[in-house]
Amino acid sequence: MPEAIDDRVRALNDRYRHHAAVAVVEHALRDPQVGQVALVSSFGAESVVLLHMVSVLAPQTPVLFIDTALLFPETLDYQRELARTLDLRDLRVIRAADLARHDPGDQLHRTDPDACCALRKTAPLEAALAGFSAWITGRKRYQGSTRAALDFFEVETPTRMKINPLAHWGRADIEDYMVENRLPRHPLVARGYPSIGCAPCTSPVRAGEDPRAGRWRGQDKTECGIHFVNGRMVRGPVAPAAEPEPAPTPADGPEKRPEDSTPRRERVA
Repeated sequence: MPEAIDDRVRALNDRYRHHAAVAVVEHALRDPQVGQVALVSSFGAESVVLLHMVSVLAPQTPVLFIDTALLFPETLDYQRELARTLDLRDLRVIRAADLARHDPGDQLHRTDPDACCALRKTAPLEAALAGFSAWITGRKRYQGSTRAALDFFEVETPTRMKINPLAHWGRADIEDYMVENRLPRHPLVARGYPSIGCAPCTSPVRAGEDPRAGRWRGQDKTECGIHFVNGRMVRGPVAPAAEPEPAPTPADGPEKRPEDSTPRRERVA
């Protein structure tokens, strides 16, 4: 009888509790207790760290990117830049199907932001994750009280787990890794966006505010629904997900990573 996912997650957390983030990624991609893994990336403010780790350790790992059709143009440009410079070999662009029917005026984010997230993010991701037994996230404890007790591994559904390799990292760790590996930054970070989502629901953050204070500012909402278990935030009209599209490759081919682009820092969590 297969081991229950709760037992597997408990065992994985015990086994890797004192490992560095890079080691957690490497082992998670190879440990048979974890299974088939995808990296889900928003290509946001800090996304390049995990994208770089995965591109070096296991470049064939599927990378799922949800294009909500409401993202900042800068995010789409950044996604294309990282796909090229990191040579992401299995980048899948996920979009909701039939948005014109379910949100014809692109105003659902104003009237029901939870339903908008369910339509554009949660449902398409759930469909894209079919067949995967685990997915890697970039969540970190420092990002707010709702994430303050994150472990490396957690149960999402009875058949799937989430992996949070950077759970114990702080802003200084992120900054050090990006500097030491010479990684390109999301252009909106320099304009006061430490957390970047859809354009209508993201605003700059003032000094001293929580890094996610600019997400759904003025509302009780703090998460898009992707990080709630069993679809708790899926409300309102939900369109079927479109088939994932492979990301376009520049005509002159992907730019190769430098020989020394291996992860240079391992922080013990």
